[in-house]
Amino acid sequence: MSIASLDKIINETMTVIENNKNQIYDIAENARTESERVKREMLEVQRQVMATIERVDSLEKLEKAARIRLMEVSRNFKRYTEDDIRVAYEKARELQMELGTLREREFQLRIRRNELERSLRKLQVTVEKAESLITQVGVVLDYLGGNLKSINDQLEVFQQKQQLAPKIIQAQEEERKRVAREIHDGPAQSMANVVLRTEVCEKLMDIDQAAARKELRELRQAVKNSLQDVRRIIFDLRPMALDDLGLAPALSRYMEKLKENHDISVQVICTGQPRRIGATQEVAIFRIIQEAVQNTIKHARARNIHVFLDMGPHRIAVIIKDDGIGFDYEAYLKEPRPGSYGILGMKERLDILGGELSIKSKPGEGTELLVILPLDLEGER
Repeated sequence: MSIASLDKIINETMTVIENNKNQIYDIAENARTESERVKREMLEVQRQVMATIERVDSLEKLEKAARIRLMEVSRNFKRYTEDDIRVAYEKARELQMELGTLREREFQLRIRRNELERSLRKLQVTVEKAESLITQVGVVLDYLGGNLKSINDQLEVFQQKQQLAPKIIQAQEEERKRVAREIHDGPAQSMANVVLRTEVCEKLMDIDQAAARKELRELRQAVKNSLQDVRRIIFDLRPMALDDLGLAPALSRYMEKLKENHDISVQVICTGQPRRIGATQEVAIFRIIQEAVQNTIKHARARNIHVFLDMGPHRIAVIIKDDGIGFDYEAYLKEPRPGSYGILGMKERLDILGGELSIKSKPGEGTELLVILPLDLEGER
């Protein structure tokens, strides 16, 4: 493409952006104005709610006194006339009706206040997005208009926004390393063992056929175990239940399979607001729980594992506890065991997503992991 053609495209693009920039400003200004109006209305509704609550409290006292008065008049026919009873009854009924009306008004005001709060949050998000878009448009216009004197600063801004890409690549590489370690430590070692045992079988065939048959039976079982490991690794790469059903059901299914394959008790408790969230976050939480439980099975000699998952409006909290042998976590941080990368992998995964990991463990006292991951509300499904 020639420079003239490129310049023409840039000029046309700038014209389009300039023509639409005022619309972006209008959107931001209208959203800001509406936000202020909603905020004022919300404050007024809050004032009315407080006033109504005070009025309800006052009327409740008057209505209670009126009922007591009506009961007193009704029981003493000799002291009070029918007019006295009628007046007491009408007064109590009037107060009850007024109290009911005020309670309904308080309920409606609370509903309106909640609606206004939600509207205000949405408008504030709209204002922030519009302001962000205005900033981005300004950067594009300055760049396309030939204002290159601050190109280095602009590149730093764009690089910060693009940091997610190398982090994704890093996460992928870590996942490849994990799979490679699992294959190396599991099926690869088993296959090497199979090769050696087949050689033993060949020699035994001429010496002791009964021993050879026994060796072949054991070899067949070893191959079955290796096949199970391969299937598990394939499942670990991407559990279909996670895509189809979501985090909590996929987690329950995974734990059921663990209980079938290992002599260990696993309990899963899910609380909060179960819903679909961003796919990246679902996978991250699932993998972290998976890694923690696998570490427990491999190293902790635990008999019981408890997994608590709480999905709040703005974050997910996970607690994983076991009654295993525990370990010196502080010493581990200073000098991780060679080939032991599970905890480091979990921390790196959470760092990428802005989450936190804390671990409590001492030799002989079991281990407890706490995971906090803020939810990306924009990414919810």
